[in-house]
Amino acid sequence: MAFCMQDNTIARVSILPEVRESAQIGAQLISLWPLTDARQLDNDAKYAETLQVRVTRAMAAIMTGREVTIPDAEFVYEGANEIPGRPQAIVEALLAANDSCDAMADYSRAGDTTVVMAAAGDLKVDWDEKTVTGVASALAEIENAIANSGTVDEGDVRGNGSTVVSADLEAVTQRLATVTVACDSLLGVIEDGADPALAGGDSESQRLRACRALPLMLYINELCERLSIPRIFITARQFIDLIVARGGSSSSHKESVLIVARMLAPLAAAEWVKHREDVLWDPQEAKKKAKEEDERKNREALAAKFVNVPRNA
Repeated sequence: MAFCMQDNTIARVSILPEVRESAQIGAQLISLWPLTDARQLDNDAKYAETLQVRVTRAMAAIMTGREVTIPDAEFVYEGANEIPGRPQAIVEALLAANDSCDAMADYSRAGDTTVVMAAAGDLKVDWDEKTVTGVASALAEIENAIANSGTVDEGDVRGNGSTVVSADLEAVTQRLATVTVACDSLLGVIEDGADPALAGGDSESQRLRACRALPLMLYINELCERLSIPRIFITARQFIDLIVARGGSSSSHKESVLIVARMLAPLAAAEWVKHREDVLWDPQEAKKKAKEEDERKNREALAAKFVNVPRNA
């Protein structure tokens, strides 16, 4: 499938209801920045750490085909090279996932596409020479397209640069649509180079196809950051389902980009709701609400206990 990063395709995606609804939620999150409250800044830092744990867990699950737990991912994120009682294959996959995160970290700031290829190397993806060349060319074209569109701000989504990141709904919609089109187009390039034997519907073939596209799980987030919209989280199952639903090279770009948009936009919305809740989380308020909820349940339980007890006349 020929790589496609055209303005009219981005425009078609940007008018989809799912994309516009998600962009509205994203705009509400972006409007919080720049953060000045110490608690919110701390909450956001914790969110970023937790997000990497969640992402690397999903990546390791796809790489190994095994159940990877949050504690597994946390231990490796914190520096563990082995976990007693856990398969070393899971640890090695988590180490590779974290290395690839580190390798790609600079992309959002500088747009250096070579770091994306370095991250792919850390993940040891099964790309032949044609796919490597195609992905490298596609990444360069995406950079050229977003540079010409003027959608890159002088700072990151958290407003840490010299400009204030726009929370305008149309701007956020356009940027989410750009990420979606880039994702679909790169998937097309990667799927074109896949072994035809992986086209089967069995779960192992689907997992191996997802392994080939694994760098996209990181690239999508770095591209979001580069375009000044919040990052997105996709579980292992959701990522596999996205690739399967897209249909590989048998789908035309006109069809596949809409499939990707309608699946990716709700995932973005869900993550942005979580991100906003995490940033605004107040432990004292949460403790107060938990206490009130416990008292309510106790009152209801007490009332239920005496519901059949006759009252004195």
